[in-house]
Order: sequence, then structure tokens, then C-alpha cells
Amino acid sequence: MLAALGVIAFSLTFPSTAWGLESFGPWSLVAVRGVLAALVAGGCLLALRVPLPERRHLPGIAVVALGVVFGFPMLTTLALRTSTTSHAAVVVGLLPLTTAVCSALRTGHRPSRRFWVAALAGAAAVLAFTVGQSGGALTTADGYLFAALVVCAAGYTEGGRLARAMPGWQVIGWALVLCLPLSLPAAAVALAYEPVHLTAHGVTGLLWVAVGSQFLGLVVWYRGMAAIGIPRASQLQLAQPLLTLVWSALLLDEHLTAAAPLTAVAVLVCIAVTQRS
Repeated sequence: MLAALGVIAFSLTFPSTAWGLESFGPWSLVAVRGVLAALVAGGCLLALRVPLPERRHLPGIAVVALGVVFGFPMLTTLALRTSTTSHAAVVVGLLPLTTAVCSALRTGHRPSRRFWVAALAGAAAVLAFTVGQSGGALTTADGYLFAALVVCAAGYTEGGRLARAMPGWQVIGWALVLCLPLSLPAAAVALAYEPVHLTAHGVTGLLWVAVGSQFLGLVVWYRGMAAIGIPRASQLQLAQPLLTLVWSALLLDEHLTAAAPLTAVAVLVCIAVTQRS
């Protein structure tokens, strides 16, 4: 249930980011969301008098910070300037597969041949969709999204590993606090250079990606991964692309082409095969 709540929170990230971009520039949105999330996380850590993490955990927390706190939000926000949320949702539908591959490499587990066949089939489906939607060539937004897959998978893998040794909420909490010396001056500079036009959608989107996606969603997600393991938790995340497509249609009035849900379903089937193998 905790992991499922995390998936629901993550499925709202792209539509909320699109709303946030109505009021903020991409750099401002990412920096401010990081500051707000760090303040919430830091307040919780102080209120509960949580001791500093052990030195041996700091490299893993740094990977979580670079991948989940900074890298993924920045890359996907840059992509959503020119990409629709439904398109981005299908591409990022490979995240569970990418996480499974990263986890396998990190732990030294050797996947079966069926795993790799399904992985290649899923990658081919996503590549065909992105090329078809962009008129025969990959766009800059697609490059941002594919890079986001890699850095987020690394952050998920390290976070899931650390959540076995310390509470999951402390993993993301310390990662957010670790980024505060960077996100705070970045927010000040970005707000000075990028225009801000506050709207109800923009403020709501910012608050959700900061508190909902960046902190609360990752709290329950890491706790769920620690309880049932990365592979089982990844299976629950298979629903995320389809949920995002639904939110995009309901909240953003995006028109879904037949290729988007069909590709999403194909990717889910391929990922399901990798999980079973």
C-alpha cells in the first residue's frame, strides 16, 4: 500500500510540473521545489532529533540527491517545455525497467536471456514511439527524458538499498537537506532572471511537486521498497505511465493519440516479463 501511494504521487508529477511552468521558469521551478521540500524534510529531521547519517551512508545519499532530488526533476522539467506530458509519460514508462537493470548491475545479479529480450523489446517500442511522434527523429526533449531515466534509476536503486539500513523517509530527507546549499542560491539566481507570473495552477503545481512528489511520495516509496524489495515495488510502478496519461487528459485537456496508450501498454507488458523472469 505504501509503494502504491508513492506510484500515485509520482503519476501526478508531470501534470503538476506542466502547471508549475505556467508561473515559473524551468530553473526556478526545480530550484524552488528543492528548497521547499528540503525545508519540510529538515523540519521533520529536527523535530524528531534524528542523528546525522553514518559516514558510510553518505555516498549513497549523494547518489540519491544527484539522481532524484536534482537530476530527474531538472531533466524532465526541461523536457516538458516542448514535450507533452502524455509523450513524456510513455518514455519514462521505461523507468521500472531501467531501475531493475540498475539494481541488477549494482547487486551483481545476472538476469536471464528472457529478461534481456523483453528489455530490448520495450526499448524498441519506446524508441519507435518517440521517433514517430517527433516526425522521424529524436528531439532534444527526448534526450532529456532518456537521461532522466538513467539518473533516476540510480537514485531509486541507492535509495532502496539504503532504506534497508535506515528509515526510508530519512534517506530522502537527508538527500534533500544535502542539496540545500546548492538549491537555495540556485533559487535566488533563477528567480532573479526568470519571470514569475503567479497563477492558481502554477502555485498548486509547485506545491505538489515539492511536497507531494519530492518528499511525501518518496517517503512512502522508499519505505515500501524496503519492506517488499525493489523488484516487487517496481511491478507496482508499471501503472504509473497509464495513470499519468489519465491525469494529462483530465487536468491538462491533452488529446491522446492512439499510439500513446498502445505504446504504454506494450511497455508494461515487456516490463512485466522482465519482472517475472
